Amino acid sequence: MDILRLLCAIFVPPLGVFLQVGFGTDFWINVVLTLFGYIPGIIHAVWIILSKK
Repeated sequence: MDILRLLCAIFVPPLGVFLQVGFGTDFWINVVLTLFGYIPGIIHAVWIILSKK
């Protein structure tokens, strides 16, 4: 399942975070980061997916 989340994090970062934590604070932080820049959104999404198990 982590591979699917990581692929989602690369193409649509908020979706990857949503699949990991749902509609929480981390999701909204990722939405804002993705709006400011695609790369910060990807970095944050990958970090959330790999750190929260």
